[in-house]
Amino acid sequence: MKNTISILGCGWLGLPLAKLLLNNGFFIKGSTTSLKKTSYFKTLSIEPYLIDLEYVRKLDATFLNSGILIISIPSKNIEGFKILVDFIRESSIKKVIFISSTSVYPSSNSMVNETSKLVDSPLVSIENLIKNNSNFSTTIVRFAGLFGYDRKPGNFFKNGRKISNPNGFVNMIHQDDCVQILLKIIEGNHWGITLNACADTHPTRKEFYTKTTLDIGNPLPLFVENKNDTYKIINNKKLKKTLNYTFKYADLMKLDYRKL
Repeated sequence: MKNTISILGCGWLGLPLAKLLLNNGFFIKGSTTSLKKTSYFKTLSIEPYLIDLEYVRKLDATFLNSGILIISIPSKNIEGFKILVDFIRESSIKKVIFISSTSVYPSSNSMVNETSKLVDSPLVSIENLIKNNSNFSTTIVRFAGLFGYDRKPGNFFKNGRKISNPNGFVNMIHQDDCVQILLKIIEGNHWGITLNACADTHPTRKEFYTKTTLDIGNPLPLFVENKNDTYKIINNKKLKKTLNYTFKYADLMKLDYRKL
């Protein structure tokens, strides 16, 4: 059980994480909402489970027969999470990683860290619901905007869709950095903390989306010029110090987005 990890949500982030953990000697139980994916999971040596938090009135107890649970689902269903927490409390799970987002911070036109003011949102309520439970220890990872592989920023604004706040700043993180950070947390036993996960640099939206769009050969993006651009800059110093982590894709303006 010590080397068994359950991942609730083996999607864009959860599946590559599962593969990385398998390669590092862990046994993985992975959930999906798609019956078709279960057979694919088996080919990867991931023990598959069909779980949908929107309908989680019953849960196969063996899914939570692990030492660590990673929650990587986009659901904001607070009632579903309350039921999930009850299941976790009755299980062998002692450590939880909850994948959150830097969207919990308001656009305050300033740099924000893990102690900054948060917005009043379902995601913040879910964070508190999970981390305030004394039956297990929770680490919350707030990821910035996700990109990498099939999720190319140069495709985010297409078909004439205009980009607002061109002079605001971006907060982004590549998939490879995401999964390596999560591995670092597990291997280093970093529990009971909250971390911001974001690349080191913060170019303006105009600089970033112009480069990423042209890199992959799309037409130059259109911008809506605002008199008062709003933004926030995510501070990642706590993560880098705590995990002794160096970002693989640290400088967003020095990347070739055709290859990422």
